Amino acid sequence: MQRPGITMGRHDDPDIVGEGMVKPFHDRAEAGRALAAKLAKYANRTDVVVLALPRGGVPVAYEVARALGASMDVFLVRKLGVPGREELAMGAIASGGVRILNREVVSRLRIAEWVIDAVASRESQELRRRERDYRDDRPVPDVRGRVVILVDDGLATGSTMRSAVAALRPEGPSRLVVAVPVAAPSACEEFQDEADEVVCAVTPEPFLAVGYWYEDFSQTTDEEVRDLLARASVGPGR
Repeated sequence: MQRPGITMGRHDDPDIVGEGMVKPFHDRAEAGRALAAKLAKYANRTDVVVLALPRGGVPVAYEVARALGASMDVFLVRKLGVPGREELAMGAIASGGVRILNREVVSRLRIAEWVIDAVASRESQELRRRERDYRDDRPVPDVRGRVVILVDDGLATGSTMRSAVAALRPEGPSRLVVAVPVAAPSACEEFQDEADEVVCAVTPEPFLAVGYWYEDFSQTTDEEVRDLLARASVGPGR
């Protein structure tokens, strides 16, 4: 049974999947518009801020922020991929020195601490580069007392999103909402105990991978991220 605080859409949800469609979303922009429909209760509120996890979460979050009339920014998190199997997350890091490990993966693959430290060090350099590149010395948004909607293009293991939640919680948001267009059912349910609300527009079973549910899952570029952030900074909903 679905617990309070979680919105989980089925793969055949008529609000998401049109008749005859094989995959729920054409691209991240379409996914963002679908996700925004699930977040309509937060529209036109001055206390709402949408934070995107770069890079793939930015096009999704842009559409959500535009639909809700909310401000938008990025929150930087980096996945720690298993060496040689980088698509498999053994954890993640976030701004502020937060590091979350997927203990199950680390234990099962017997990953040494020095390997984790080496990957974390490399990813920390990339995180700092993106902070300079995307933020252009702009301050991190003040989230204290605000409703924060954390957006990514999907949830598989949830390590990246979990780091973001862990980093933001001490900053004192009034409500922390995790929102994604597509997620593994188990990942969506797990966040019930970590976020105040979880919105997963589509939760297909079997899940396979985030990219499987997009017709176009091409990599979001740094230029796209900068462009969307610049457009969002013009004003809420623009």
